[in-house]
Amino acid sequence: MPRKPPIDPVRWTPPPVDELPQFGPAALTIVPMPGEGPEDVVSDASGQLWTGLVDGRIVRVSPDGASTVVADTGGRPLGLHVARDGRVLICDSHRGLLALDPATGALSVLVESVGDRPLRFCSNVTETADGTIYFTESTSQFHFEHFSGAIMEARGRGSLFRLNSDGSVTTLLDGLYFANGLTATADESALVFAETQARRLSKYWLTGPQTGTVTPLAVHLPGYPDNISTGADGRIWVAMVSAPNAAAEWLAPRAPVIRKLLWRLPDRLQPKIRPQVWVLAFDAGSGGVLAGLRTTRPDFGTVTGLVESGGRLWMSTIAFPALAYADLRDLR
Repeated sequence: MPRKPPIDPVRWTPPPVDELPQFGPAALTIVPMPGEGPEDVVSDASGQLWTGLVDGRIVRVSPDGASTVVADTGGRPLGLHVARDGRVLICDSHRGLLALDPATGALSVLVESVGDRPLRFCSNVTETADGTIYFTESTSQFHFEHFSGAIMEARGRGSLFRLNSDGSVTTLLDGLYFANGLTATADESALVFAETQARRLSKYWLTGPQTGTVTPLAVHLPGYPDNISTGADGRIWVAMVSAPNAAAEWLAPRAPVIRKLLWRLPDRLQPKIRPQVWVLAFDAGSGGVLAGLRTTRPDFGTVTGLVESGGRLWMSTIAFPALAYADLRDLR
């Protein structure tokens, strides 16, 4: 791993926790991948799944679990989206926003800088029916390998961007607390985006009287939201990567020097995520919880992405060399 960059933490008060309905386990099928850390998972028009591994490989996965390596970004692929023209859009923490031709494996760079700085931590991407591409940057300061540095800093360095038809980039929102998952509502009236550190989901309105404004969808979540997707009935699926880290949240409002010292410790001594399988579905209008799954198991957890496909909810993870899926009928 590259040498740690310095952090510049500030005092920050974490949001309170609002308890949500509890959901139990469901039967999971584990699908091995040819490498570690398939961070996101998306589905194309033919029902094939796509994911990106920690070593840069982009993998196509058939519904029966067979995997094929299609490309290698040379970086760290994170959030994905299948565009209306069939290309696979890729947020890569080191390369920027990319597009993959699934037939040839050819990669092209769509965005590698914003203004006069590099796109540092492209996190998730989506496209609306008119071909407009939107994407998030979790932090302008760190790459994926040091994402915990952004959490320790507690500075709002995340952003939401729009890629314009001429190739320019418009900043729609900045000052976000680890901007992460991104999806359009079923009617495309709004984008829903997750802020992992702020533990909330918000709407950025694309149409109507609230165009260009932000309204809350679900706040004070009892865990950290990661990638998100829109279900067939319009629900917003959210990968809950972990419960709040008690040590990190206790330290946040206290003297920043403590976090500076903690950051200097070896990674093995840093606070760790406890793997669990946790997903939630929210109503896109009210923000009410509709369904979910929460359990622990030794071979899968730390869910970072999810998508409906073929009657299943597919899940991805940064912590295991596998995808997993559950029958949607088991998730209530």
